[in-house]
Amino acid sequence: MRAVILGGTFNPVHYGHLFIAEEVRSTFGYDVAIFVPANQPVHKDPSPVVPAPFRLEMLRRAVRGRREFLVVESEIKRGGPSYSIETVEELVQKFSLREKPGFLIGDDLVEGFPEWKDAERLSRMVDLFVARRTMAAPPTLEYPHRVVSNTVLPISSSEIRRRISEGRTVRFLVPDGVLDYIKTNKLYG
Repeated sequence: MRAVILGGTFNPVHYGHLFIAEEVRSTFGYDVAIFVPANQPVHKDPSPVVPAPFRLEMLRRAVRGRREFLVVESEIKRGGPSYSIETVEELVQKFSLREKPGFLIGDDLVEGFPEWKDAERLSRMVDLFVARRTMAAPPTLEYPHRVVSNTVLPISSSEIRRRISEGRTVRFLVPDGVLDYIKTNKLYG
């Protein structure tokens, strides 16, 4: 099995996450995209994050019925801060990946990537992909990588949280199952 890994806070998951995962999966010939929700994100802004079980369930609802998308809760089960190097090592073993997995990050994470735990070793273990989140060219990254020529969908989790807190619609920004779960659990309001 060939797999590309997409980690993140997914606070909440939205169509931008799903689209870029599918773009890389299909363009570069991966069988599956593995979504790994962070337990305790270490590379994102410290804005309020709903508890991991809620984010995990939203992600499961977002990919339900899509065999090419998997959700793995390894970082949540491990507890504590979420480090990509540990996750990649675990997933390679868990899924018996014989080829290097793909590893997808947004261009907003490029600048801080050299400070990630064991960034050098991580970059050797994976085929690193950088997805565009803005129309601008991504910052320079000193590790081998590919820049994905993706369509930029101007959707962000922070915008979705803001819209919900203001009582505005997020329909068609998140999958219906995710929206129903947010409403039922009164998240981000």
